[in-house]
Amino acid sequence: MDPVIQGFFVVLVQILPWIRPILVPLCFVVAWSLVGITVWQLIAVTRDGMQRTKRMHQIPCANCRYFTNSPFLKCPIHPTIALSEAAIGCGDYETSDPLAQVDP
Repeated sequence: MDPVIQGFFVVLVQILPWIRPILVPLCFVVAWSLVGITVWQLIAVTRDGMQRTKRMHQIPCANCRYFTNSPFLKCPIHPTIALSEAAIGCGDYETSDPLAQVDP
């Protein structure tokens, strides 16, 4: 065995009794910190995903009279903003449902 590695193990065996009382609580704190950080990140990702979903459901294009559902031209009036967040509040939106009530 290499004398450097052998020396390292000798030093480690001599230091281990001094480190052991600190090592167990330190590992306990580190392990629970990692669990806490993971749970925190899962909550944050879920919250952000729900906010993004709510924002995307405000896009009215799919229910618009002018929406073509064609991969080449989604909307003949506003082709650059169709199905994007810029389409929220579109002034040219008209419902495709003929029975829908129009607000005065």
